[in-house]
Amino acid sequence: MSSPCQSTPTSPAAAVIPLPDYEPTAFGGPPVPPPATGPRPRRRAATEGSLPDRVPEAGATRAAALFADAALRRVLEVLDRRRPLAQLRPLMAVGLVDSLPAVAGAHRGVGPARLRRVVAQLARPDGTAAEVAANYSRADRLYAIACRVEQFSEATGPRWRVVALHMS
Repeated sequence: MSSPCQSTPTSPAAAVIPLPDYEPTAFGGPPVPPPATGPRPRRRAATEGSLPDRVPEAGATRAAALFADAALRRVLEVLDRRRPLAQLRPLMAVGLVDSLPAVAGAHRGVGPARLRRVVAQLARPDGTAAEVAANYSRADRLYAIACRVEQFSEATGPRWRVVALHMS
């Protein structure tokens, strides 16, 4: 008795047909050579003199991320008209606060915005500025938001402030 797995194709429909080439042809110029596959260059070992004088603390990154989280939540609440614009003035640069009403009506009626994830990375070696990327959802869509926060010295002590804001 023969195995059903060893059957031979009896119709032309069972034949293997090669797929057409899906890469577009190159226009003009010589073909690009493939990347080199030689050994990777070795990194030099760090010596004592090559290390930075001061490594930013993880606390500075955490402080920037916590501030950005609170500030971005307030921005989204202002855009949803759940919070007055005046509450952003201590947190943001003057030009940014004044530009928010123009964006406020963009997603009206879609649902409330919910901040999902915030990631901060220090932008200065002394830990007084950070670049922040975040995403937020509204209904079933996901959006991106990015900002730069900087720490300023005031009479009451150092304070963080949003100095740049980009929203999708």
